[in-house]
Amino acid sequence: MAMPKKGSRLITVDGTVLRWRVSHKPTYSQDKKWSPLTFAVERAEKPGSVLVVSLPCARPDNWGGQRTIVIRPVLVVGCIRRALEQGWNSGQPGPGFALTVTEDELIALLGEQPQYLIPFLWGMIPEGGGIKDLPRCTQIWSQDKR
Repeated sequence: MAMPKKGSRLITVDGTVLRWRVSHKPTYSQDKKWSPLTFAVERAEKPGSVLVVSLPCARPDNWGGQRTIVIRPVLVVGCIRRALEQGWNSGQPGPGFALTVTEDELIALLGEQPQYLIPFLWGMIPEGGGIKDLPRCTQIWSQDKR
């Protein structure tokens, strides 16, 4: 089944134009408990198998205050290349291909430490920060610096 075009972004990886998106609304279970932040990728023209990437952090709209990240194009490209190495064929029709990214792989894919955010009533605050940090929201501490 093809993914909706509305809300998706185009990205070119090794000459192939692909479309990626994060679901606009969480599923019921994603909303009520912790579940990973996921995004889907497929070919822009003649879609085949869909790649579903699960990241080691929660959705930004989670109610539990779990840490999250912003999905940037560098991460999407890294995940697509990793999936291609593991056998995903974007042009081949068939079932979806699942790629689960671990914390260590996330660092390797980004080329740096992830910049985590923590959802908080009015927005996002830096991980490890407090209410006084809410207006600036620029520097974020990782789990290992506590």
